[in-house]
This record gives sequence, C-alpha cells and structure tokens, in this order.
Amino acid sequence: MAESIRILFLGTPDFAVPSLRALVAQPDMEIVLVVTQPDRPAGRGRALQPPPVKMAALELGLPLWQPTSLRGAEVEERFRVVSPAVGVVVAYGELIPRRLLELVPHGFLNVHPSLLPRYRGASPIQTALLNGDEMTGVTVILLTPELDAGPIVRQVAVPILPEDTGQTLSSRLAALAAEILPETVRDWVKGKSAAVPQDEQQATYTRPLSKEDGRVDWSLPAEQIERAIRALQPWPCAWTVIRGRRLILLRAHLTQNEQRLAPGCLAPRSTELLVGTGSCSLALDIVQPEGKKPMMGLDWWRGARLAPGSCFDV
Repeated sequence: MAESIRILFLGTPDFAVPSLRALVAQPDMEIVLVVTQPDRPAGRGRALQPPPVKMAALELGLPLWQPTSLRGAEVEERFRVVSPAVGVVVAYGELIPRRLLELVPHGFLNVHPSLLPRYRGASPIQTALLNGDEMTGVTVILLTPELDAGPIVRQVAVPILPEDTGQTLSSRLAALAAEILPETVRDWVKGKSAAVPQDEQQATYTRPLSKEDGRVDWSLPAEQIERAIRALQPWPCAWTVIRGRRLILLRAHLTQNEQRLAPGCLAPRSTELLVGTGSCSLALDIVQPEGKKPMMGLDWWRGARLAPGSCFDV
C-alpha cells in the first residue's frame, strides 16, 4: 500500500471546515496537525469562542494546536516534529513566514476564494459582489511570503447568482474548494501538476472590512446599494440610522416606481416600503431594528410609527 500523504492543515473560520473534512475523508491522506487561531472574545458577553476549525478538529479527533503567532523557534520545531509532506492553508488569518514555508518538502498550498490575480487580500467574496461581477471562483496557489501572489496550481470558475449574498457565495465557494482540494493536493505531491506564475499586471487587492463599511450612502445608485445589502452579509451587514438608532438592511429589490424620492427618504406603499436613492427607489423587503429580530420592511414601518416623509439620518 502506498504511503499516506502527510498534511499540515492551517485554517480558522467556517470557510475552512469543508476542506478539512474533505481531506480527512481521503484514505491516502493523513492530517498530522491542525493549526488554528486562538479562541477569541465574541458576542455581547465577550466570552471566549473557539474557531470553527477547532471545533471540527476536536470532533474528528485530530491533533490540534493554537499558537498565538507563527513566528519563533517553537513553531519551527513543532512543524519539523510532525514531518508533513505538504501544508494546506485555508483562511488561516496570518501570513506564513518564509522560514516555515521552506520547512515542508512540497511547500504550502493556499486556497483563495477569487480568480487570482484578481482580488488578492482579505475580502475577495464581498468585493466581487459589490462590483457586480458575473463570475468568481476558487484558486489554489503555491504559497509565497507575498500576499496571495504565489503561482497558480489550480483554478475553477463559477457564476455569481443574482440572489447571492456574501454568506451564500462563501458557502458555495467553500464547498467548491472542498471538492477540488483532495485531487489538487494529490496531483501536486505526486508531481502531476505545475504552478503557473500570476500576471502581476492584472493583480488587484482587497482590504479588511470594518463595521463602518456597512453604513449605506443613500446618494449612491440603487443598484450599488442593493449589491451592498447582499455582499455584506453576514458581517458587517448594510445598515442605516433613523432617530439615532441603527437599522440593519437584510434584503431589498429594485423597483420601477416613477415617484422620485429624495435619497434616504421613506414612502410606504400597499405592498412595499420604498426608500429614495441616487437613482430609482429601492424597496426594503427585510430589515432588523436594533435589538430585535428581522422583520418585513412594511411591518417595521408600521411599528415605528414614523411621520410621512421621514428620512434616514445622514
């Protein structure tokens, strides 16, 4: 029987879990160590929460390590001891130092949810939706010290659906990564695939999102706002303010309403709640008031008892 491929797996969020499970399911692969970020405070109580990859690794009975940093002699020694043939990185959340990259015979394969070299960086899924792209995909690269700049080992494109949100698109790309990763790793270790350099002239970059990125500018075109409402789920979510309180926007659709509303001003109709933008009106289908559950836009309007002509705070 052929010797198992020894894999060092680095990943942290939900996006990485399907890939980990897919590799564990392969009879010719062995996960020698799962490395994930430390538990972090989360929620209103700021209690420590384990990352999803940690929970999956514990469920699967895999060896687990949560270093505070990947720098230092301890990390190098730990990697040497487990003696992996190849590393696999799926949204770990930290750049891998050059010294570690050189310790593993077949290097580190990194899964990135975009069609590299387009959308390197922290928010490729949201950026593709914000820009109204028709296609995206998953790219597996050979990791280098530079951010998402390594040569491409495999790339698969998929269409972006009209109803996709950041959450649904992330889930589909995570499933795609899990589907292609075992074969990609196997072919790479066996020397059956080659890495093709990225075209640096085509490279674009994304940045980490902040909560403030979710605040809606009602002077923008309705199409752009509707894309933001979908793209920024589940975090930071698109939001606005009225009477000093935050209102999260979860679903909206473009309308053909001929009445011109001032940007940010509201107008209830028999079947929908309209808001003015820099172009046509936008219908607010589902919203979530501060401290409450999601509800239909019209139900929120009725409960809020706003005066006719009320507008969101600028």
